[in-house]
Amino acid sequence: MSEDLTDFIKSHAFGVPQLRPDEKRAFLGNFRERVAMAVTVRQLHSEQIYDLLDSVLTRYPQYRIYLNGRMPQALVTTYMQQALAHDYPFTIMAQSGLRVARPITADDFGWVLASPTEKISRPILL
Repeated sequence: MSEDLTDFIKSHAFGVPQLRPDEKRAFLGNFRERVAMAVTVRQLHSEQIYDLLDSVLTRYPQYRIYLNGRMPQALVTTYMQQALAHDYPFTIMAQSGLRVARPITADDFGWVLASPTEKISRPILL
């Protein structure tokens, strides 16, 4: 009984424990082994990356795109429209409710291609 009460108090005081929260935060809610490709916000500003991502989406239709919702709205809209043009499933991750609110940086991931359920055996390398 006392262990149940202690667990109850801890879960309500500190939140529900999570597996590798820093990894999931970095890869927009995904575990590293499920990520096929990750692109930083800085890279998304490049003109050539759009065409490269077009070819990746055509070649790997079995995954899902995760967009960082904290990026500038113009970037989110651009890559959301790209996913819609390819009829590709996507999710915009706003990551609300984080205990540490920090501004997005150019080195944060802004676009992640991942499998929602399975481990990736061969990640896509640039």
